[in-house]
Amino acid sequence: MSKKTKKKMREAFAYARLIILGLIMVYPLLWMFFASFKSNEEIFGSLRLLPKSFSLQPYIDGWSSAGGINYGKFFFNTFVLVIPTTLLTVLSSTLVAYGFTRFNFKGKKQLFGLLISTLMLPNAVIIIPRYTIFRTLNVIDTYWPFYLAAVFACYPFFTYMLIQFMRGLPYDLDESAYIDGCGTFRVLYQILLPLLKPAIFSAGLFQFLWTYNDYFNSLIYINSVKKFTISLALRLSIDAETVVQWNQVMAMACVAVIPVVILFFVAQKYFVEGVSTTGLKG
Repeated sequence: MSKKTKKKMREAFAYARLIILGLIMVYPLLWMFFASFKSNEEIFGSLRLLPKSFSLQPYIDGWSSAGGINYGKFFFNTFVLVIPTTLLTVLSSTLVAYGFTRFNFKGKKQLFGLLISTLMLPNAVIIIPRYTIFRTLNVIDTYWPFYLAAVFACYPFFTYMLIQFMRGLPYDLDESAYIDGCGTFRVLYQILLPLLKPAIFSAGLFQFLWTYNDYFNSLIYINSVKKFTISLALRLSIDAETVVQWNQVMAMACVAVIPVVILFFVAQKYFVEGVSTTGLKG
């Protein structure tokens, strides 16, 4: 067997593995999509993937079946929560990363160590202190708990990610800008931010996905049904006192996935570049 044949066989084997793994990962999404066209009897009584017939009625009925409020309102609530939280997280994390990487101040190492240590704290540990603080501030049942956490850079993963990326940018850029008369924030805005674009897009995409999919924090801080996000609305459909129409739940789950899929494909270039480059710099 020639080397060329062996190489082709290795490539074919590698592609076969990737295809199999891809199918395994995509199968739950395919099952969810096809289940949205099935009745409860088909879902629980058959292992068949394809439905007997295709109808958009589950999507039409599911759109307005959650607590008397249609999913248009829930999508609006979700974006009102997610978009400001994402933008504020990127802004605050960039400023904190800029301070840690470009300036020397007393207690810098200790503060950075404290920042790293907070990465190890699970959300369940800090949820009670946060809830107590936000209840004192009288912002429960609003989106302000998410906004305030983003403003004060309470997501250390993104700060650390931007710090690692920014450390790889040469200091000569800053020095040249200072010589040309640039101020501190002008250096960040005009010199460093364009170079930080891949890392910023990655941080923004991660935060968008995490906040969009967040169920636990939304359940803790939001009480009114009219302020529910998509994740809470889907759970509300399952809490119905009557028989749960699972095809409607699956239909709305499919609709809920669409914004995330669109965002990923639009920002895929920056996402891959940011993750790979952040891992190499530092």
